[in-house]
Amino acid sequence: MHDAPHEAFKVIRDIEFVKRGEQSLAGDLYLPSDNPNAPCIVAVHGGAWQRGGPKSYARLGPYFAKQGIGVFAVTYRFAPRNLFPKAVQDVRAAVQFLCAKGAGLGVDVNRIGIMGDSAGGHLASLVALAGDRAEFAGQDEDAYPGVSTAVKACVPVYGVYDMLGQWEFDQILAPKNNLAETFMGFSALEDRFAYHRASPINYVTKAANNIAFFMAWGVRDDIVDPKSQSEQMMAALKRADFFVRSATVDAGHFWVSEPLDEPGSFPGFVAPRILRFLQEKL
Repeated sequence: MHDAPHEAFKVIRDIEFVKRGEQSLAGDLYLPSDNPNAPCIVAVHGGAWQRGGPKSYARLGPYFAKQGIGVFAVTYRFAPRNLFPKAVQDVRAAVQFLCAKGAGLGVDVNRIGIMGDSAGGHLASLVALAGDRAEFAGQDEDAYPGVSTAVKACVPVYGVYDMLGQWEFDQILAPKNNLAETFMGFSALEDRFAYHRASPINYVTKAANNIAFFMAWGVRDDIVDPKSQSEQMMAALKRADFFVRSATVDAGHFWVSEPLDEPGSFPGFVAPRILRFLQEKL
């Protein structure tokens, strides 16, 4: 672990937040240089639950940190070797670590949020809405088992919110490479209820509506269908009286990690809107 100072922010890389057997899970923490008590989001990368890493936030991390919002970009165990709910448990552990140890790193532990894109949007939303439920808690390796995973805000970007809907979409899009089935480890035809448990939309209740949401997606997404995923999730949040805002772009999938300063940049359009939301809600 080492510090690397940069202009108005600093980054602490490779912070281990949990160990699963011999596997160390770590993240990169971006913080404003001039605020020893900054609000912070846990940022969860995409990659079909099978690949990726904290570098997905190598542009958004500095952007938010320069504006006063910390970013803890983390990873998790991948499918198909590690199946649901292991990735959920890992993201929980990242939130618990930040809540338990963040004060010593320069984080205001009373102002924690979570963000994720694609598969990361699914994991972020599920942890935000259901992280403290017994079925996702109580891992032997968890260093902070009693720490709540409650967050004040959630920012999913082109996420998966209905796993059964994604399984059905994948059956048409890529029947030989069904991403939802790879993550779950079995077909929805074998256990529909397990797909129900893995779906953030099924935890959208009025009891949880103290969490503010900002959702973003591309209207031309052909990997995660915006109508059956983002639009349905947003409608569910509104019905349950959540505070929810959104931004859509004329894009497909896979754009969160792109440069913010290029003409017509999709993250360049969305990032300032997320920033305003976080500044208000954290």
